[in-house]
Amino acid sequence: MAGIKRSNGAYDYTERPVKVHRSYAHDRISNLSDELLLRILSFGSVPTLLTCQRVSKRFSRIAVDSELWKAAYYNQFVLPKASRIPGIKDRPASEHLRYSSKLSKWLDDGSLVKNGLKTNWKQQYRLRHNWSLGQCAVSEIVVAERPPEPPLLVMMQNGMIFTVDSISGLRVWNAKNEHNLIASATFRATDLETPRLPTSMAIDSQDESIGTQRVVVGFDNGSFTIFEMDREKRSITLLFSHPASSNGSLSALAYSPPFLLTMAEDQLLSLYTFEEELSKSILAPPRLLYSLRSHTVWPPVSLSIRTNATSMTAAIAYALPTYLSGWTVGIQEMRLSYNGKLIESRLATAAEHNYQSLAGNHSMSSPSSRASSPFPVGIREPVLSNNPSRSKPTTLSYSHPYLLVAHPDNTLTLYLIKSTSSVLSIGPGVRLWGHTSSVSGAHVGVRGKAVSVSRLGDELRVWDLEGGMASVAARKHSQNGEISVRIQPSKMPEEFRADLPDPGSQRNFGLRLALEQGFDDLAVSQGWVGFDERNVIVLREKSHGSQALVVYDFS
Repeated sequence: MAGIKRSNGAYDYTERPVKVHRSYAHDRISNLSDELLLRILSFGSVPTLLTCQRVSKRFSRIAVDSELWKAAYYNQFVLPKASRIPGIKDRPASEHLRYSSKLSKWLDDGSLVKNGLKTNWKQQYRLRHNWSLGQCAVSEIVVAERPPEPPLLVMMQNGMIFTVDSISGLRVWNAKNEHNLIASATFRATDLETPRLPTSMAIDSQDESIGTQRVVVGFDNGSFTIFEMDREKRSITLLFSHPASSNGSLSALAYSPPFLLTMAEDQLLSLYTFEEELSKSILAPPRLLYSLRSHTVWPPVSLSIRTNATSMTAAIAYALPTYLSGWTVGIQEMRLSYNGKLIESRLATAAEHNYQSLAGNHSMSSPSSRASSPFPVGIREPVLSNNPSRSKPTTLSYSHPYLLVAHPDNTLTLYLIKSTSSVLSIGPGVRLWGHTSSVSGAHVGVRGKAVSVSRLGDELRVWDLEGGMASVAARKHSQNGEISVRIQPSKMPEEFRADLPDPGSQRNFGLRLALEQGFDDLAVSQGWVGFDERNVIVLREKSHGSQALVVYDFS
């Protein structure tokens, strides 16, 4: 028997210790079927699913199953909203909302379910999660080396960014990935034509699957032009061009084929319908359904068109000056049949009952009267700098039933519009706090999601306004700024870092200076902000004069 030599030279002839063999537990998980593993993972949390994706190829394949992420999406983003439906807690326990692949109530997210297998539920979950935290990546699209006159117009629809200016005409950019230029079109056929200055733009709300998008551009001479953008061919076709008008420039547009709603500079509101197409590339001249001239509409304004099976509703939301209480908002609706017959015209304002409009007892509108100022001759329009919340709104966005108003201080106001067959009313306004400097732009969508941008462009906020502020808890959260999230990009272009104010001088842009010095309405920049399900787009002017679209990607 061999010995083991010790350090002192002696040998130890004792036996070596026997090696102990450990017995490992049998791998029972690997023997389970995919169906059973899927059932087990359905009880796990989202972090558990993400961890399982790194275990093995098999677990990675099972952990990304669409039904798992569909249930996670429902429980995280749909169920909390559904549980706030009045009376839902009073139902029997068997009828309480719970996830079911076929029976769940998806509310406004029903379109994702209708898309079937086309919906990537994990991607949708990540998108909503990033929105809720304000996390995104940032890139930019340079659209003008120098500011055009009049200012650049921007709109966003179905993952495309539409820009209009007097120099480059109509351009369409891809809001996804490389942000490349898709197509462009000029406004002048020849150099001999008198240049037209674009003043307004509207885009139809057709589904992305159609493949085409129509754009209406209004000009300073009262004319308008309709273009059609083809995604596959990457081309823009001119469909119709309306001649100039003596009513002044078109300040606002709304387009829902075949209807077009226009607002002229002299406050003439006109509703057109395009009843036929001469060919695939030519529209027949429209028919004027209805027009009226307003006495009390003040900018900013927002137009909208809603349709149903038997009639259509054209609406205009506007700013309104009042006695003593400063500025408020109003809305007027015209409901017409499809053959152009006016069914009813009604209006509502958000002014308190003990205040009266500066327009006096004049009617809201008339088909033939000229527009007149609500202020007597020689009296200037009031500027309530000591009470910024009652100053003239800087921007106004209306997507029924939400009316969002931005003020020249650091707040916004949300109004809910009630429009039924018998009632048109504007609910009490709710102040929204959260910004630390003046708000220059805001936009609200039909689902109650809103985005606002500060005057300097360095602060963006995402708001969840669905359902309004009816509850006491919601109003308390709005005062504490808890219903909004500040967008926190993971990276910022270097050229924008230089434009941001010095951190040590942040106090010069805060609320205290705003309240002490007040605001001149004319000095507030008219920033533009828009968004879709994936991106937020902000138009920003750099210090050297060029303009760029800053793209915040939440995917």
